[in-house]
Amino acid sequence: MKKTILFGLMLAVAFTGCKDKKEDENAATETAQAEAIAPVSNAMMENSVIYEANIRQYSPEGTLNAFTKDIPQLKELGVKVIWLMPVYPVSMKNRKATGDLSVEDIKDPKEREKYLGSYYAISDYTAINPDMGTYEDFDNLVKTAHENGMYVILDWVANHTGWNHKWITEHPEYYYKNKKGEVTDPLNPETGESWGWTDVAHLDYSSKALYEPMKDEMLFWVKEHNIDGFRCDVADNVPTEFWEFAVPKLEEVKPLFMLMESNKPYLFKDIFDMGYGWDLHHIMNDIAKGTKTVKDIDAYMAKKDTMYDRSDIFMNFVTNHDENSWNGSEFERMGNGVEAFAALTYTIPGMPLIYTGQEYDLDRRLKFFEKDSISKVKKKMYPVYEKLGALKNSNVALNGGKDPASYKRINTSDDASILAFEREKDGKKVWYIANLSKSPKTFTLPVEGTFTDYMTGKKLTLAKGQKHQFNAWQYYVLTQ
Repeated sequence: MKKTILFGLMLAVAFTGCKDKKEDENAATETAQAEAIAPVSNAMMENSVIYEANIRQYSPEGTLNAFTKDIPQLKELGVKVIWLMPVYPVSMKNRKATGDLSVEDIKDPKEREKYLGSYYAISDYTAINPDMGTYEDFDNLVKTAHENGMYVILDWVANHTGWNHKWITEHPEYYYKNKKGEVTDPLNPETGESWGWTDVAHLDYSSKALYEPMKDEMLFWVKEHNIDGFRCDVADNVPTEFWEFAVPKLEEVKPLFMLMESNKPYLFKDIFDMGYGWDLHHIMNDIAKGTKTVKDIDAYMAKKDTMYDRSDIFMNFVTNHDENSWNGSEFERMGNGVEAFAALTYTIPGMPLIYTGQEYDLDRRLKFFEKDSISKVKKKMYPVYEKLGALKNSNVALNGGKDPASYKRINTSDDASILAFEREKDGKKVWYIANLSKSPKTFTLPVEGTFTDYMTGKKLTLAKGQKHQFNAWQYYVLTQ
């Protein structure tokens, strides 16, 4: 009798154990499904907004966790790709204090402490800057982004390391050297003079000995930390052969989104998905200064059609970390034209960028080598980016990826000042009409019908032959 009872108890325990195990497996499956995000694809590139996260300056804490808390809020802005500026440890040797001075030039020890160095002077490619957090914090950031439908790409600096990187002593053959055999910072190949990037040591890919180890450093983040791609710093300063070698091997693990800090046509070919829209950015700056006109945008679009494939994507921006710190905030460079130009980056073919603080009307230059937190107060531009992001995400007429919506320039009676174009795909249309000048303009254009002024929600009727009066920098984004 006791054996029977004991056997029954054993069966009950076994059954309970199997049931608990099954429940644990189901819970694990549900968790995995909750964390899952569709692989990087051409489709996700069509209507994405990309956000450049400067972790050091994003919050008073300057940590990964402080940024992660706000990831759900980025959905309000239509963000689908998060580009993390370098999160690796910064080399302390030769670190920069200002654009011209190294920390060694600062004699006061307390003054020295505030100079944290450049994000791009990396001492270890596979570590997290302890000021920002831990691997666990990083993984939580990626997990939270994925749960919120966002992809995470890491800033990758393949052209140089910081002076504390172990390769300098363990593998000096990986670096360029001067006539004395000393490792050098990047030098102008024509003059032999320094470019001024004295806080970094220049990597040399000519022997190809560096190919495998650099690829492995990138692979670490894809395999071990589930990132979705890379933004590659000064990508055209690294041999194309390296990217042709590394990227396919990385994508054996999972599809990746590859952004290059370059606009070289040859780097798009089966290597990078998106390049920098530098040409358009500089034209916008010059129009704001009054040294160029809308005709220069027309010339740019014509050039783009001849130099690039239809599937080549450009990142459009009014600012980024380099522009903000070295050339001024968008308000400093573009004045009252900021909103019109921002709307242009969302409506013209490509993918729009929001840089840390841009959504909060950041109107100053962030310090590059020291702590300088942004103020997260929603002002004029936050709702603007919120509306533009929603339209970019939802209306196929603004698709700007590898199969973009069409772009048709609409001629006006003042094509030097008025930019008007129509985007169309699958029967959906969006129109952008703007006075990109400092003066009020009266003009006509061959667009008629009843529209919605998307930014205000008001109905608008345009008649044939109608004279339109726009104030300086006034614009419409029209839908039907």
